[in-house]
Amino acid sequence: MIASARRLALLGAPLVAALALSACGGGRGELVVDDAVGVKALRDPCPRVGVPDYTGDVTLFSAPGRTDSAALDVVATLTNVRATCTVGEKLYSQATFDVLARRTDARGARRVELPYFSTVIRGGNVVVAKRIGTVVVEFADGQDRASAKGQAAAYVEKAEASLPEDIAKRISRKRRAGDQDAAVDPLSQPDVKAALARANFELLVGFQLTNDQLQYNVRR
Repeated sequence: MIASARRLALLGAPLVAALALSACGGGRGELVVDDAVGVKALRDPCPRVGVPDYTGDVTLFSAPGRTDSAALDVVATLTNVRATCTVGEKLYSQATFDVLARRTDARGARRVELPYFSTVIRGGNVVVAKRIGTVVVEFADGQDRASAKGQAAAYVEKAEASLPEDIAKRISRKRRAGDQDAAVDPLSQPDVKAALARANFELLVGFQLTNDQLQYNVRR
């Protein structure tokens, strides 16, 4: 699923985030819409998983202060993000991903440690938790490409990720032509929109970049 573009601030790092989000799916959804002809849509309470723009790549240079192509050292990409979700009293959402890296100088074996973050966002802009991890990429002598795997996980209270009963009823109530509120979309009402936002959680992963690395990604 592709979420609409929006602005995120993760612990002080301003990001323009067009998030590609993968829902946790699988038939666990709660009722959101039931129109007059009985067409239903389900809302999955599981946290969606994605990578904020500009945090899916990291570039290391061979000399401080240089960002020209002649100084390229290691380039890595965070990709193949997959999500699973286990439902109980708490929702356990887990994301796995691959890191694909290449280096300019293939001489000698080399170990490269790349920090990454996982953060839980509620309502689109509230940071609930953030953790830092490290992916280790091992280059063999003579190899210019290597890969590694990483993972992130989060627990979310199911009650917090579910819509209040009165809100769910207002959204799902059938409306027929002639009803006083037939032309009113309940999803456009401020309290309904606020409830939907509060129940929306996301698990975001990306490279933990320095300000210089982030700006380099933005300028590319």
